[in-house]
Amino acid sequence: MYQLKVNDRHDLEIDRTSQDLLVNNVKTVVDVKHIGGAIYHVIGNNQSSYNVEIVGFNSAEKTAEIKVNNTTYSISAKDQFDVLLDKLGLSNLTSAKVSEIKAPMPGMVLKVFAAEGDEVKKGDNLFVLEAMKMENIIKSPADVVIKKIKIKPGDKVEKGQILIGF
Repeated sequence: MYQLKVNDRHDLEIDRTSQDLLVNNVKTVVDVKHIGGAIYHVIGNNQSSYNVEIVGFNSAEKTAEIKVNNTTYSISAKDQFDVLLDKLGLSNLTSAKVSEIKAPMPGMVLKVFAAEGDEVKKGDNLFVLEAMKMENIIKSPADVVIKKIKIKPGDKVEKGQILIGF
Protein backbone atom coordinates (compact mmCIF):
# COMPACT_ATOMS: atom_id res chain seq x y z
CA MET A 1 0.00 0.00 0.00
CA TYR A 2 1.25 3.45 -0.94
CA GLN A 3 -0.18 6.89 -0.34
CA LEU A 4 0.78 9.32 -3.09
CA LYS A 5 0.52 13.10 -3.07
CA VAL A 6 0.56 14.67 -6.53
CA ASN A 7 1.63 18.34 -6.81
CA ASP A 8 0.94 18.70 -3.04
CA ARG A 9 -2.80 18.76 -3.85
CA HIS A 10 -4.17 15.39 -4.91
CA ASP A 11 -4.08 12.28 -2.71
CA LEU A 12 -4.12 8.75 -4.11
CA GLU A 13 -3.98 5.40 -2.38
CA ILE A 14 -2.36 2.66 -4.44
CA ASP A 15 -2.55 -1.02 -3.48
CA ARG A 16 -1.49 -4.11 -5.35
CA THR A 17 -3.01 -7.49 -4.65
CA SER A 18 -1.82 -10.69 -6.30
CA GLN A 19 -3.71 -9.93 -9.54
CA ASP A 20 -5.16 -6.44 -9.23
CA LEU A 21 -4.02 -2.84 -9.00
CA LEU A 22 -6.32 -0.73 -6.83
CA VAL A 23 -6.34 3.06 -7.10
CA ASN A 24 -8.44 4.58 -4.30
CA ASN A 25 -9.98 1.08 -3.84
CA VAL A 26 -11.06 0.92 -7.51
CA LYS A 27 -9.70 -1.92 -9.65
CA THR A 28 -7.60 -0.43 -12.44
CA VAL A 29 -6.14 -2.15 -15.49
CA VAL A 30 -2.82 -0.69 -16.60
CA ASP A 31 -0.67 -1.76 -19.54
CA VAL A 32 2.87 -0.34 -19.41
CA LYS A 33 5.34 -0.54 -22.30
CA HIS A 34 8.94 0.63 -21.88
CA ILE A 35 9.90 2.72 -24.92
CA GLY A 36 13.50 3.46 -23.98
CA GLY A 37 15.53 5.34 -21.39
CA ALA A 38 13.09 6.87 -18.92
CA ILE A 39 10.13 6.92 -21.35
CA TYR A 40 7.08 4.66 -21.09
CA HIS A 41 3.74 4.30 -22.85
CA VAL A 42 0.81 3.59 -20.52
CA ILE A 43 -2.73 2.54 -21.38
CA GLY A 44 -5.21 2.84 -18.53
CA ASN A 45 -8.40 0.75 -18.38
CA ASN A 46 -8.02 -0.12 -22.08
CA GLN A 47 -9.05 3.38 -23.15
CA SER A 48 -6.71 6.19 -22.04
CA SER A 49 -3.23 6.49 -23.55
CA TYR A 50 -0.35 8.33 -21.86
CA ASN A 51 3.27 9.06 -22.72
CA VAL A 52 5.19 9.08 -19.44
CA GLU A 53 8.76 10.25 -18.86
CA ILE A 54 10.52 9.94 -15.50
CA VAL A 55 12.27 13.29 -15.11
CA GLY A 56 13.67 12.77 -11.61
CA PHE A 57 13.56 10.09 -8.93
CA ASN A 58 14.84 10.13 -5.33
CA SER A 59 14.35 6.75 -3.65
CA ALA A 60 15.64 7.94 -0.26
CA GLU A 61 13.06 10.73 -0.03
CA LYS A 62 10.43 8.71 -1.94
CA THR A 63 9.81 11.50 -4.44
CA ALA A 64 9.59 11.61 -8.20
CA GLU A 65 8.99 14.09 -10.96
CA ILE A 66 7.25 12.72 -14.04
CA LYS A 67 6.02 14.18 -17.28
CA VAL A 68 2.68 12.82 -18.53
CA ASN A 69 1.72 13.95 -22.04
CA ASN A 70 4.09 16.94 -21.61
CA THR A 71 2.62 18.01 -18.24
CA THR A 72 5.01 17.74 -15.28
CA TYR A 73 3.87 16.31 -11.93
CA SER A 74 5.68 16.12 -8.59
CA ILE A 75 4.89 13.00 -6.59
CA SER A 76 5.74 12.10 -3.01
CA ALA A 77 5.01 8.63 -1.67
CA LYS A 78 4.50 7.04 1.74
CA ASP A 79 4.61 3.29 2.20
CA GLN A 80 2.77 1.36 4.93
CA PHE A 81 5.62 1.98 7.39
CA ASP A 82 5.58 5.75 6.85
CA VAL A 83 1.79 5.75 7.38
CA LEU A 84 2.18 3.74 10.59
CA LEU A 85 4.83 6.15 11.91
CA ASP A 86 2.48 9.07 11.14
CA LYS A 87 -0.37 7.39 13.03
CA LEU A 88 1.89 6.77 16.03
CA GLY A 89 3.15 10.37 15.95
CA LEU A 90 6.70 9.25 15.27
CA SER A 91 7.18 10.60 11.75
CA ASN A 92 9.50 13.42 12.78
CA LEU A 93 12.04 11.19 14.55
CA THR A 94 14.24 11.11 11.46
CA SER A 95 15.03 14.80 11.77
CA ALA A 96 17.96 15.38 14.09
CA LYS A 97 17.35 17.68 17.04
CA VAL A 98 20.59 18.99 18.44
CA SER A 99 21.30 21.94 20.68
CA GLU A 100 25.09 21.80 20.91
CA ILE A 101 28.33 20.26 19.65
CA LYS A 102 30.67 18.76 22.21
CA ALA A 103 34.33 17.94 21.69
CA PRO A 104 34.54 14.30 20.62
CA MET A 105 38.14 14.09 21.95
CA PRO A 106 40.72 16.33 23.60
CA GLY A 107 42.62 18.50 21.17
CA MET A 108 43.31 21.96 19.81
CA VAL A 109 41.06 24.06 17.58
CA LEU A 110 42.88 24.99 14.36
CA LYS A 111 40.14 26.76 12.35
CA VAL A 112 36.54 27.82 12.87
CA PHE A 113 34.49 28.01 9.65
CA ALA A 114 31.16 29.23 11.09
CA ALA A 115 30.06 32.37 12.88
CA GLU A 116 27.30 33.13 15.35
CA GLY A 117 23.98 33.61 13.56
CA ASP A 118 24.99 31.48 10.57
CA GLU A 119 22.46 29.03 9.16
CA VAL A 120 24.31 25.79 8.42
CA LYS A 121 23.10 22.66 6.66
CA LYS A 122 23.69 19.11 7.76
CA GLY A 123 27.22 18.11 6.74
CA ASP A 124 28.61 21.67 6.52
CA ASN A 125 32.09 22.12 8.04
CA LEU A 126 32.05 23.83 11.45
CA PHE A 127 35.66 23.69 12.68
CA VAL A 128 38.93 21.74 12.54
CA LEU A 129 40.08 19.95 15.69
CA GLU A 130 43.65 18.63 15.89
CA ALA A 131 44.00 15.55 18.07
CA MET A 132 46.98 13.16 18.20
CA LYS A 133 48.62 15.02 15.27
CA MET A 134 45.55 14.41 13.06
CA GLU A 135 43.22 17.10 11.76
CA ASN A 136 39.53 16.27 12.20
CA ILE A 137 36.89 18.34 10.41
CA ILE A 138 33.79 18.51 12.60
CA LYS A 139 30.59 18.82 10.58
CA SER A 140 27.08 19.96 11.42
CA PRO A 141 24.83 17.04 12.48
CA ALA A 142 21.65 18.80 11.28
CA ASP A 143 20.25 21.96 9.65
CA VAL A 144 20.71 24.53 12.44
CA VAL A 145 21.31 28.19 13.28
CA ILE A 146 24.42 28.84 15.35
CA LYS A 147 23.62 30.70 18.59
CA LYS A 148 26.96 30.67 20.39
CA ILE A 149 30.51 29.74 19.43
CA LYS A 150 32.61 29.08 22.52
CA ILE A 151 35.91 28.37 20.73
CA LYS A 152 38.49 30.20 18.63
CA PRO A 153 41.60 29.03 16.77
CA GLY A 154 44.33 28.00 19.24
CA ASP A 155 41.94 26.95 22.02
CA LYS A 156 42.64 23.63 23.76
CA VAL A 157 39.50 21.60 24.47
CA GLU A 158 38.70 18.57 26.58
CA LYS A 159 36.50 15.63 25.59
CA GLY A 160 32.81 16.46 26.22
CA GLN A 161 33.37 20.22 26.43
CA ILE A 162 30.57 22.23 24.78
CA LEU A 163 32.02 24.03 21.77
CA ILE A 164 29.07 25.38 19.76
CA GLY A 165 25.45 26.00 20.77
CA PHE A 166 22.54 25.94 18.31
